[in-house]
Amino acid sequence: MKVVTMGVHVLDVLVRPVEEIPEGQGATLVDDIRMTAAGTAGGTALTLAKLGAEVRTAGAIGNDPTGDMLVQLLDRAGIDTGLLVRRTDTSTSASVLPIRPNGDRPSLHLLGANITYGLDDVPWDAVAEATHLHLGGPELIGADVAARILAHAKEHGVVTSVDLLAPGELGTFDQIEPLLPHVDHLLPNDDQVLGFSEEQDLVTGAKKLLAAGAGLVAVTRGGDGALLVTAEGTERVPAFEVDVVDTTGCGDAFSAGFLRGIGLGRTPREAAVLGSAAAALVAQGLGSDHGEFDLPEADEFAMTHKTRP
Repeated sequence: MKVVTMGVHVLDVLVRPVEEIPEGQGATLVDDIRMTAAGTAGGTALTLAKLGAEVRTAGAIGNDPTGDMLVQLLDRAGIDTGLLVRRTDTSTSASVLPIRPNGDRPSLHLLGANITYGLDDVPWDAVAEATHLHLGGPELIGADVAARILAHAKEHGVVTSVDLLAPGELGTFDQIEPLLPHVDHLLPNDDQVLGFSEEQDLVTGAKKLLAAGAGLVAVTRGGDGALLVTAEGTERVPAFEVDVVDTTGCGDAFSAGFLRGIGLGRTPREAAVLGSAAAALVAQGLGSDHGEFDLPEADEFAMTHKTRP
């Protein structure tokens, strides 16, 4: 499995636990502060590499210390960062995430260089040589640009997948409609399905995305698991019962596990179970890169751990 993860790369600074921000110039002690690579491309790349895929990642970052740190973290995880482009006039995207005791993660986010990625930056040959292309955050680069990239992949027999970044309340159908005919696997969360489909019902919204061309929609629903929607019907895949420390990167981990399962020839349900296991393993620690696990260990986790009702 040779994957190109393309799109959003972010350096996350995570602080835990944070119940409130001190007033004025006050201070409070915390248990942990970490920096991790993240984003719908960068975070997905991390878990794909853990699960045994050969991963190259592509996107735009700044030529700044934040970008240096992001590249170092990705390199350390065994990811080929040679396809990243460095901007001299734009900062690397970054987020500060004060993690609440229950695992919730409000965000202070800098868009940075992610929105500058365009057709002139795309490594067309690398995409054509991959077995899989995962495009994270297509709404940041525009539907027409994303459609061109995905169409190129499909023309060369590459399996395509897309994950969205924006919250559903900011989404509209025309932001993704042009790219859907070129998407084999669409991997949004439930809020994004409702927002981008402009429907009120989750299944109705997912079916609208299918009707526009997507091959399969795998919807993540947090603690409620995942919902697989295809032309043949819908199927629920439960989440695993774990003590959640931080939900950062769980959606990206699900995407990675799902895609790794598909790459191994597993059924969509089996792939979703692997995705749910990867998400559960990441959720038990701080940051998108949490967990020293590989494919056999993720499969073992899925076979031995209870799922939520």
